[in-house]
Amino acid sequence: MADDGDFEKCWLETTGPLHLLQKAPVQENETELGYFDRLGSVYIPPECRTGQIKDLGAFPSNVIRHQDIRGVIHAHSTYSDGLHSVKKMAEESERLGYSYLGITDHSKIAVYADGMDEEKSQQQWAEIDHLNREKREFTILKGIECDILSDGSLDFDDHFRSGFQFVIASVHTNIKMDIDKATSRLITAIEHPQTNILGHPTGRLLLGRDGYPLHIDKVIDACAVNQVAIEINANPYRLDLDWKYIQLAVDKGVQLCINPDAHTKESITNIHFGVIIARKGWLPAESCLNTRNVDDFLAFCEK
Repeated sequence: MADDGDFEKCWLETTGPLHLLQKAPVQENETELGYFDRLGSVYIPPECRTGQIKDLGAFPSNVIRHQDIRGVIHAHSTYSDGLHSVKKMAEESERLGYSYLGITDHSKIAVYADGMDEEKSQQQWAEIDHLNREKREFTILKGIECDILSDGSLDFDDHFRSGFQFVIASVHTNIKMDIDKATSRLITAIEHPQTNILGHPTGRLLLGRDGYPLHIDKVIDACAVNQVAIEINANPYRLDLDWKYIQLAVDKGVQLCINPDAHTKESITNIHFGVIIARKGWLPAESCLNTRNVDDFLAFCEK
């Protein structure tokens, strides 16, 4: 069994950053802290050691941390394909230290997920109003994960959809598209004035299927112009948006939103995986939508 020194040397050599390691190899029995101190650098956590490190003074101090997240956005309940009630999802979110929960059950065209029609949606709104009257320090928001249809339009009509406080627009069907079709479909949805967040933008399922191809720069540009945030879907089978595009979005002024896509109260903790991906992409806390308090989150969504 390797001793602690051997482990730390191996850990450093396998987490990078490789271009720095090639210039300054790790010495025998050198600790992580000792290595970065010898190079005159602040400590760079393992999940942040990527090719973005151009020099040792470049690592920012404002990279997001788990404790920066204030709201649980993108959570399903028994109104669609979730396992737990709105109340239980709210109680668990509050227990975990969050201050608000955005319930986003599927829209009605999502029959595969028992999506909500207008009647079910109104029942849910009434329940949320009732629960919010009981809770003073925690807020439940009326959201929807609205399907993006094949032509880029959104499920429900505009008048009814306006009853939700925010809209996550996501593709779930007809996902076999070429790059131009997929890009056009997403941009049409992004340009809809009621779209607030683009959900799992490439539709990938890790170890299951590749995402549809996208002109990702055009999608990010459209989000910047239309004040639409991009989801970092924290479900460990998605992790979508990929970390490689985070800085491109940040540079364009686009907000990211780290969302658990929780279908059970236990999977609210998926947020942990999303934060790691965000940290790998050096996401600043101020560029993450759900680090805002509930009023500021809603102000963004009202655009």
